[in-house]
Amino acid sequence: MGESKASVALPPSVNFHLWEPCNMRCRFCFATFQDVKQTVLPRGHLPRDQALAVVEQLAAVGFDKITFAGGEPTLCPWLGELIELAKQRGLTTMLVTNGSRLLAPGWLDTHGSHLDWVVLSIDSADPRTHERLGRSIAGQAGRALAVAHYLAIAAELRRRNVRLKVNTVVTAENADDDMGDLLLALGPERWKVLQVLPIGGQNDGTVESLLIDEPTFRRYCARHQRVADAGIAIVPEDNEDMTGSYAMVDPAGRFFDNTAGHYRYSRSILSVGVADAWQDIRFDTQRFEERGGVYDWRTLATNPLVQLRLGR
Repeated sequence: MGESKASVALPPSVNFHLWEPCNMRCRFCFATFQDVKQTVLPRGHLPRDQALAVVEQLAAVGFDKITFAGGEPTLCPWLGELIELAKQRGLTTMLVTNGSRLLAPGWLDTHGSHLDWVVLSIDSADPRTHERLGRSIAGQAGRALAVAHYLAIAAELRRRNVRLKVNTVVTAENADDDMGDLLLALGPERWKVLQVLPIGGQNDGTVESLLIDEPTFRRYCARHQRVADAGIAIVPEDNEDMTGSYAMVDPAGRFFDNTAGHYRYSRSILSVGVADAWQDIRFDTQRFEERGGVYDWRTLATNPLVQLRLGR
């Protein structure tokens, strides 16, 4: 069932965590969805047709941007179809990925034309730090991706005019790091810097030793002023900023929120529609706007550094 675009008040962007499986085991991950897998979705994802139907409904009610996330969404065989459908329905398309599979032969050639943004999850310029954090490829002796791999992704995205954003989670393992040189080499338009967030049922038992206080987080952000000076937008989000300020859909096709310190899930969008499912969760519109959730994601950047790296 679908709603008209005027029938429900929604934020302009939504994150669809379409895929629980992941090939990395980040200790801080707040999107493990083991609770979803154990209770309603044993395989950790919807079938292809149902996932497409979720995207169709989200597009029908007037979301302007959809972010595909996981788990690791590039493990999904029909991810390209979901992105293409969203693009056909007029949405700005964004993909959050650990980058491990983005350079698979032919993937960007096939799907890059429907993809507006790629968000690379990178927490350090030092692969050893990634290995300590668990941001390394499972089944390959804990091998982290090399810096050269991220640079190669950035180059391929530039060649296809796919825009780049970087997400970094700041923890006790990387709070003293300097990512400046890597960020300047990658040349993203935006760098989102997130204070590690504990979520019950997602990362409890693994995140505790990684937690940091807000002053530590602020010092990390201040250390990277030269990144902002180069024209890359730094978007810091502490734990308060992240609470209740995202429109999120879980792998089972339900809205969810984190306002209670754990995830609370709505009824299924496919069963009751977007409007009724949205009423089941809490969303703070003011906090969404204050954290910079609304920005011009359709207009290409005019920052000279980014223009140079885009080859314009």
